Order: sequence, then structure tokens, then C-alpha cells
Amino acid sequence: MNARLDHRDPLVFDTHELGRRPGALQRLSRSVPAPKDLGIEDVVAVPEGAPVELELRLESVMDGVLVTGTARASAEGECVRCLEPLRLDVVADFQEMFTYPAADDRGRGRAAEPGDDDEDEDILFLEDGLFGLEPVLRDAVVLALPMQPVCREDCAGLCAQCGIRLDDDPDHHHDAVDIRWAALQGLAGTVRDGEKDNMGGAGSGVDEKQEK
Repeated sequence: MNARLDHRDPLVFDTHELGRRPGALQRLSRSVPAPKDLGIEDVVAVPEGAPVELELRLESVMDGVLVTGTARASAEGECVRCLEPLRLDVVADFQEMFTYPAADDRGRGRAAEPGDDDEDEDILFLEDGLFGLEPVLRDAVVLALPMQPVCREDCAGLCAQCGIRLDDDPDHHHDAVDIRWAALQGLAGTVRDGEKDNMGGAGSGVDEKQEK
């Protein structure tokens, strides 16, 4: 059972002014604190408590209230290339239908029937004329954020060998060694060392003969 909506929650809205008159409209502007985990975990997100500016259009229709809106906020994260902190503006558009609870002629909620849970799983209902925007806002912001945020589109990232930030040193490079020749270079060095040893041994033998 979901917790009942609290009208004091800044992300809970009241539709009583609309009534149930199809076509009735209401426009709202509200600045709300960002809820916890508003974004992509460990990638980029709107900090908890940061201001989120909401522009909403509430329209009464036959089956409920159609909510269309835009959320604007500032998200923080880390560049996936250079690992530097970044901040970016996020604009998330959304539209969601909040349905009137089904009721019989006496105004009481009808009894649940087999299969109702499956059918209602993706339906958001009004509760005593209230609706909670948090799940809709969360989904919209996640979809609006980049999965791989970068500080700049042309960020050069980090050097794969030493980790230096390449934008700080555009001329940075390492002398490349072809691994196909590395073994031969080692072998050549061994051969040269062996030749020196042989030459040293030959010289000693000649000296001994001369002394005799």
C-alpha cells in the first residue's frame, strides 16, 4: 500500500479548482527543492535540495487531469573523459495523465477485481483531488540527462600512460616503442655484450702466448 499524499509536500498538487469540468485549465509556476537521487546515480544528478523550477499546465479531461510541464534545474557530476567536476543545465519536459479513481454511483470506490493490479500498474491516480509529481519528475530528469557527461564536447581527456589532463598540456606525448621490435633490441644488446666478452677472452690468450 502506497503512503497517502501529503498536501504539504511541495511536489503534491491540488486539482480541486479545476473541478471535473472537461476543458478547464490551470497554469502553475513553482520552485521546489530537488528530492533525493534526482538523476543518474554516480554519474550526474541534481543535488538534493537544489531548486527545481516547474512550469505546469493542468487540464481537466473526461477521465482525469492531464499534466503537461517543464522542469529546469542545475545538475552536477564528473566528466567521463578528464574526471573533472562539471555542472550543466537540465531542461526536462513531461506529460502525464492522472486518472480519477473508479467509483460507483454512490461515490464509493469499487471493489478490486482479479487482474486489476496488472492493469493499473502503469496508471497514476488522483487521490482526493491531489497528485504527486515526484515519480514523473524523476523519470523526466533521468531521460534528459546525458549518460556520459563531458565538461566540453572537445575535451581531450587524460593521457592513457601517465594520467595527465591533456587539455592542460596539448603538446604532451610519449615516445612510442613498437613492441614488435622490443624483443629484437634486447637480443641485439645480448649479442653485443657476448662479443665484448669474447674479445676480452681472446686478448688475454694472445698476451699469455707472447709472454711465453
